[in-house]
Amino acid sequence: MTTTNPTTSTTSTTSTGSTTQGTGANAMQSLAGNFDTFLQLLTTQLQNQDPTSPLDTNQFTSELVQFSSVEQQIDMNTNMQTLITLQQTSAATAVLQLIGSTVTISGNHATLSNATNSPATWSLNSASPATANITISSSTGQTAYTGTITLNAGTQTYSWNGQGNNGISWPDGTYTIAITATGANGQPVNVSTQVQGTVTGVNMSQNPPTLTVGGQSVPISQIQSLSNGTVGSLNSLNSSLSTLNSNLSSLKQYL
Repeated sequence: MTTTNPTTSTTSTTSTGSTTQGTGANAMQSLAGNFDTFLQLLTTQLQNQDPTSPLDTNQFTSELVQFSSVEQQIDMNTNMQTLITLQQTSAATAVLQLIGSTVTISGNHATLSNATNSPATWSLNSASPATANITISSSTGQTAYTGTITLNAGTQTYSWNGQGNNGISWPDGTYTIAITATGANGQPVNVSTQVQGTVTGVNMSQNPPTLTVGGQSVPISQIQSLSNGTVGSLNSLNSSLSTLNSNLSSLKQYL
């Protein structure tokens, strides 16, 4: 299968620590200002109350309780956001370990490189023996090749050398395969496609993070397997992402 050998590795990450601290500080500052104003108004009201109709203590006691509740809520949100920041850092560390690894991902886009004599290669998984009509299209949507192949049940590899039906070679680039398969009884057969490539970059600004594989942005959830690197890195990443998403869901209940 074709892999893309990286010359440089790029990583895009975002930090939410300063944003979290700034948001919490601003909220607490606003609350403190409102609380001071409330105390000033309460003091003025107590000083100028009608002795024959004194202020209901239950009313301002209720206000004090509400301010205390809001303060606790802000503290809880700030602590939760800090926890999420730590989880994001952990997830970023796990994702970065995937750079340079050869991964198999679910998808129908493959890279053709005439310069390195590397055909566009897909892994096809057929539910049962079938005859398949294949259409390969360029990144601009032009049909580059059409043909018919025989598929066995299970996984097999299909490679296209870049030559169109008219014998003309297509340029380097990303190509998409579309498959329509039928069995011996004429019934449709499901065929899934996978591609293999090298991870050359990571974008942590997305949730979940995306990987750059063969010049394409691929969600981390599309990784099916690692051909090299450590499987432990992938398991650690999935665990970190699961915890992060759980914390994000918890935080949304309070924001």
